[in-house]
Amino acid sequence: MAMSMAMSRSNLGRGIRLMSTSGWWKTVEPAPKDPILGVTEAFLADTDPSKVNVGVGAYRDDQGKPVVLQCVREAESRITGKEYMEYLPMGGSVKMVEESIKLAYGENADVLKDKRVAAVQALSGTGACRLFAEFQKRFRPDSQIYIPVPTWANHHNIWRDAHVPQRTFHYYHPETKGLDFASLMDDVKNAPNGSFFLLHACAHNPTGVDPTEEQWKEISYQFKVKNHYPFFDMAYQGFASGDTDRDAKAIRIFLEDGHQIACAQSFAKNMGLYGQRVGCLSVICDDAKQAVAVKSQLQMIARPMYSNPPVHGALLVSSILRDPDLKALWHKEVKVMADRIIGMREALRGNLEKLGSPLSWNHVTDQIGMFCYSGMTPEQVDRLTSEFHIYMTRNGRISMAGVTTGNVEYLANAINEVTKSSEKEMKVGAI
Repeated sequence: MAMSMAMSRSNLGRGIRLMSTSGWWKTVEPAPKDPILGVTEAFLADTDPSKVNVGVGAYRDDQGKPVVLQCVREAESRITGKEYMEYLPMGGSVKMVEESIKLAYGENADVLKDKRVAAVQALSGTGACRLFAEFQKRFRPDSQIYIPVPTWANHHNIWRDAHVPQRTFHYYHPETKGLDFASLMDDVKNAPNGSFFLLHACAHNPTGVDPTEEQWKEISYQFKVKNHYPFFDMAYQGFASGDTDRDAKAIRIFLEDGHQIACAQSFAKNMGLYGQRVGCLSVICDDAKQAVAVKSQLQMIARPMYSNPPVHGALLVSSILRDPDLKALWHKEVKVMADRIIGMREALRGNLEKLGSPLSWNHVTDQIGMFCYSGMTPEQVDRLTSEFHIYMTRNGRISMAGVTTGNVEYLANAINEVTKSSEKEMKVGAI
């Protein structure tokens, strides 16, 4: 009988173990594919030799190859074997953070002299945005964030996951393919006093449409009137125009007008450090004492997320920005990247106009930065893919980094072909 009971307990235990290994995640459905990363997957699966990828926002040279900047190679050679790989503090590399905020606010900015900036190293621009969204929720729990239409898709994910309510404000004008400044200003004026707004510092993603300097001044003035809080996402400093100070002009205008702002910085695009995930979040405070408190809270938010940030990318950035020769080389190289993008904009527009399209393509060169918001419909983009093996996101965003002297004519011919229906509609409308 004892043996029978033991066998029964054994069978029971085996049954329990079998039951406990199934059913835990049966309600989990596959996540929707990321629209940008999905473009790359489809491109890689395509075997056509003429295929072109203008979907992903990563710089390529004129041969369509990834680039490692010479200043980065030199910085790597200097730190290899000479630096320990110990944990960084929760706030990251002090040297990297110091250089980052100088780059954003200016070497001689009063807020830096007065030690009014709370800043921490972040996991690139995405991580900086996420840290701020969590900080906003924790210390302004009743607030919401106004996000431009359109914006980088991940902005919505970031503030959603931080449980910050979202509102939108007008930005892009589909007919002019430029800035809808009047509607933007109306939304700023009509938002409740003290609202949070997400602003792209330069090279707006996905449109490539930026306010002029005078428009930024008007926006800044209205923010002061309404006591709004500006949060800048600056992912392309230097990469837009080739001039780091020019690309930070919006931030400097708000700074001169006395705003307390926050800024997310990324070194993915302008230093080509995509996989290093190195960035910075900074928050301007009332005084040095408040900056210490805010930094301590940012670090506490980071602690359960990832404990502390990675060291290698931070060493590269600090080495480049702290060395005059490497910094000068970086400025030269980032201008080369920006100039190539500008040149490809001119070439694409020129080829489209040479084909005799009655559509206006001025916006291709009026816009700035990595992306061109082409104005093509999702159906036209689908035709580019199915008929010409050209891959981009269905909102018509072209990554100009994927355009080269070798494929620009092919790309222009394909765009002209799929937009002919638009040309016919224009002619019918004019009759």
